[in-house]
Amino acid sequence: MTTNDTAPVRFDTKIAVLLRDDLEGWQRLNVTAFLVSGLGTQHPEVIGEPYEDADGTAYLPMLRQPVLVFEGSKETLTAAHGKALARALPRAVFTFDLFATGNDRDNRAAVRAVGKDALNLVGLAVHGPRNAVDKVLKGARMHP
Repeated sequence: MTTNDTAPVRFDTKIAVLLRDDLEGWQRLNVTAFLVSGLGTQHPEVIGEPYEDADGTAYLPMLRQPVLVFEGSKETLTAAHGKALARALPRAVFTFDLFATGNDRDNRAAVRAVGKDALNLVGLAVHGPRNAVDKVLKGARMHP
């Protein structure tokens, strides 16, 4: 059996970010960047190979598959969080409180101070089998 290096790569997993629909533009970008940064730390298989340009300049590796970005209401986000927990999917959270902190230690303390059912979520990233992620995101819509 030979492999075709030019065939499109199909993934059996999905990476998705769900943002609360009442965020400002800069907040959406900031939250998305923070959330996806966490996925490769515990699941290195989501990170691809390093990049290199034609001149041999090296660049950092990135996620190996597309990140789909969705939006939804606070209620949709809360429901998605509960489903991600119930399915034990790898996840990252961003709470509204993190907009007021200025460093990693205070970010972690702000999340630690609130129980999972009371988190004021503004963003959630999940990774897992495509159908499981789709079920977690039920009710959300693609980000415009």
